[in-house]
Amino acid sequence: MNKHPIAVFDSGYGGLTVLKSIVAQLPQYDYLYLGDNARAPYGTRSFEQVYQYSLQAVQWFFAQGCELVILACNTASAKALRTIQQNDLEKMGSGKRVLGVIRPTAEVIGHYSKSGHVGVLGTKGTVLSSSYVMEIKKFFPNIKVSQEACPMWVPLIENNEYESDGADYFVQQHIHQLLEKDANTDCILLACTHYPLLMNKIQQFVPTAIRVIEQGEIVASSLAAYLKRHPDMEERCSKNGQIRFFTTGDPADFNEHGSRFFGSPVQSTTCSLK
Repeated sequence: MNKHPIAVFDSGYGGLTVLKSIVAQLPQYDYLYLGDNARAPYGTRSFEQVYQYSLQAVQWFFAQGCELVILACNTASAKALRTIQQNDLEKMGSGKRVLGVIRPTAEVIGHYSKSGHVGVLGTKGTVLSSSYVMEIKKFFPNIKVSQEACPMWVPLIENNEYESDGADYFVQQHIHQLLEKDANTDCILLACTHYPLLMNKIQQFVPTAIRVIEQGEIVASSLAAYLKRHPDMEERCSKNGQIRFFTTGDPADFNEHGSRFFGSPVQSTTCSLK
């Protein structure tokens, strides 16, 4: 019997926050998660590097029998997804699909804002790509989007400093700078899958009238809708409720950090994308 798990990819641990939401909504499917921890972070890498790394991951997933891949990394979605979809998928066999996290979020983010002013917090790579600005404009042309790159947030999280007093300065600094760009902002999108771990800190410095949006549930709902619209793909996805975790880095390190992102213990296996 063919086994086609749904693949979820991230440069490291962050995509586990998305996988957690997906599994909560769609627990019946099999999932295969891969974190490219050996080459993380992606946020400061060039478009070409992120594209090559992401393509290697997609090829690896396809070799494992996956036919539906979710790039649960905002930087990969911003810098690599379109090129993979347009230039590479056709060469890798018909029927396979690669989806990202930016478009599903852009399709609904306008519904969270009453003022029509949305803030985006993300990595340098995501912000410089302007992917959210462009995608949101397609669905909500009248919305004003302000962006702020937060280069210290991912290192704080990955070094387990996200709950420390030392994180306060960097969280407050970037929220203040974002809101300075547009005082009418009433909705802030966390456009990095790491950032939900900073939610307690973020809410300390965001005015209560402003809504802070995580991506996990949005992406999970979008995937559920996608599978309903594409019954041929849905039928090919195996349904045993199994999850397997892989990392290009050290499995013991991945298990320790990944468990915090996923919210329950994970056991990973090492693999190579080179």
